[in-house]
Amino acid sequence: MKIGVVLSGCGVYDGSEIHESVAVLMALSAQGAEAVCLAPDADQAHVIDHLSGNPSEEKRSILREAARIARGSIQKIDSSLVKDLDAVIFPGGYGVVKNLCTFAFDGTDCRVHPEVEKLISALYAAGKPIGAVCIAPVLVAKVLRGKSLRLTIGNEVETAAAIESLGHSHVVCDVHAVCVDKKNRVVSTPAYMLARNIGEAASGIQKLVTEVLAMAKEPAST
Repeated sequence: MKIGVVLSGCGVYDGSEIHESVAVLMALSAQGAEAVCLAPDADQAHVIDHLSGNPSEEKRSILREAARIARGSIQKIDSSLVKDLDAVIFPGGYGVVKNLCTFAFDGTDCRVHPEVEKLISALYAAGKPIGAVCIAPVLVAKVLRGKSLRLTIGNEVETAAAIESLGHSHVVCDVHAVCVDKKNRVVSTPAYMLARNIGEAASGIQKLVTEVLAMAKEPAST
């Protein structure tokens, strides 16, 4: 089984959250699935010095930075890959809402990277499962606005309200739990929206991967 893992850079403040990304990759490996790492070929919205927390003047490529997590084994996002994948999982990190879409800057009026939008839309149309970790549910909510998904980002009120304003239901969820929308074939978990450490984040992520793989084995309802 091949599962796409969409990365948005490398580092929580301007790319993919590394703990979450590695937890997804480890859980997929442990359950016998092949991870196919993907990322857009574009510049990051900006670069943050993760030691000081301050913005940097340098520019970095989303794809090249994400390749650090993928140990170089990564592909440019292309919606045509959907036919070769059984499901896709989006780890969190601010890169999701800065690089894959602009929710961090523009809220629900955000723009979504065109290839990311095509990928999510193609997955949904094909009835293939989508996993969304941490803040990633807002990306899925934006692309699939009005589709009445059930999603969770934990219990953060403003982000939950944003998800609901896009035509979905937000489900309050514990860090160790997952929200499973069987009808729309979407699974989400709060991870570092609530987690106090890597173990707590990994707990929900492992359950998410289990649910996504189980869902991928089931035929989509017609």
